[in-house]
Amino acid sequence: MDQGKLLITEDEESLRFVLKKALEDEGYWVQTAANGNAARQLLTDTHFDVSLMDIKLPDADGLAVLKEIKAAGIDTAMIVMTAQNTMRNAIGAMKNGAFDYITKPFDLDEVLVLVKRAMDSRKLSRDFRELKEEVKKRFEPGVNIIGTSSSMQKVYKTIGQVVDTQATILIQGESGTGKELVAKTIHYNSPRWNQPFVAINCAAIPRDLLESELFGHEKGSFTGALDRRIGKFELAEAGTLFLDEVGDIPLELQTKLLRVLQDHEYGRIGGRDVLKADVRILAATNQDLERAVKEKRFREDLYFRLKVIPIYLPPLRERRGDIPLLISYFIDKMNREMGIQISGVSPEAQKLLEEHTWPGNVRELENALIRAAVLSSGPILFPKDFTLQNKPVTTTLEVDQLSLEELIRHKLEDYFRRTEGVDVDNLYSLVIERIERPLIELTLKKTRGNQIRAAQILGINRNTLRKKIVDLRIELKKEGS
Repeated sequence: MDQGKLLITEDEESLRFVLKKALEDEGYWVQTAANGNAARQLLTDTHFDVSLMDIKLPDADGLAVLKEIKAAGIDTAMIVMTAQNTMRNAIGAMKNGAFDYITKPFDLDEVLVLVKRAMDSRKLSRDFRELKEEVKKRFEPGVNIIGTSSSMQKVYKTIGQVVDTQATILIQGESGTGKELVAKTIHYNSPRWNQPFVAINCAAIPRDLLESELFGHEKGSFTGALDRRIGKFELAEAGTLFLDEVGDIPLELQTKLLRVLQDHEYGRIGGRDVLKADVRILAATNQDLERAVKEKRFREDLYFRLKVIPIYLPPLRERRGDIPLLISYFIDKMNREMGIQISGVSPEAQKLLEEHTWPGNVRELENALIRAAVLSSGPILFPKDFTLQNKPVTTTLEVDQLSLEELIRHKLEDYFRRTEGVDVDNLYSLVIERIERPLIELTLKKTRGNQIRAAQILGINRNTLRKKIVDLRIELKKEGS
């Protein structure tokens, strides 16, 4: 079996023969050269994995040949053989790009071990390069992120400009526009591509657990902390941390996140160790963070720290010309991954899809195609095969026409779309908290901070109101402020 291609350059015929025989017995394809000129020609004409080369050749200095080969871009792993066991030869060999060197006289077993190590190293390097190319190909802008519209071309251009930097990036766009896919594309085309990509959905984790999820905790640091937990920052070491729905991070935790971005240091809850944060931060949100800053729900300094480079992903309704491309892409993907055979959509169905408002954007389009393909009785998808959601609430007039219950239902439906596939614990408390906070804040504003009157309006005991103010960390404003 061919274990690899190997060249032996040695002027002593007997040693050349012995080495060739021993290496061929190990399964290597072996060629030989008796001088430097022959070695140069063979290395240029044939791709060898490993080359054994004597330093003293009748027509050349082996180190000079080594230097020429490396300068020519030939990536053969070069092992230098020398009878002169001097530090100068060793330093010269390694300085000129040799994989290793071996001194004469040597045991054949020693040569075989060294050659195998060089072959294994070559294979790892080759696999690494192939993996890098495959990953880059998979996450190249325009491959998985589909679209030729001017707005998407702008996104591609920005990605190309930022991949090699360490700048923090804020990706903004509605749910389902592909924010995490953009984050992965940036990561896998960056120098950190072979390090971890760790994502966390800040909206899907109860606020009392989010700090532990991000920074980790020590055993016994709080009730229920039975073991040490490694946080997402630690898991993403040397790689990229993607903070999805960053606008849902509580204010008190925003302060700690800001400190990490500024000082590149953090600590586990209950821990004394100061850990270094060698992590690139990519954040995403479907919220208007500028408005959140004005409403004191998001720290202004953190907003500007995250928005060093902003990327805006347009909703699907603003790039309808990309819908035919997306349809074709998703049909090919379904056929490949699900083992079905869908040829395409009818002209009427394509018109239907192009005119739909797509409240769930690209994610909704993919799900609609999957559902239609599974339920369809033929290879062509027709309008009857599609069940599309109604137009979402978009205008102030429409919002005003909805009841409070309908508004809450609309927001919860959007929340469940955003957290699809994510296990969420304690959802009841999470939702109630998000309703209670603005309710109490607005009631206190209406009563100019009068807690007795606010409790009466809310229909709760004053002590209960005080407890909720503390638990929800509601900032009390002075009367008239």
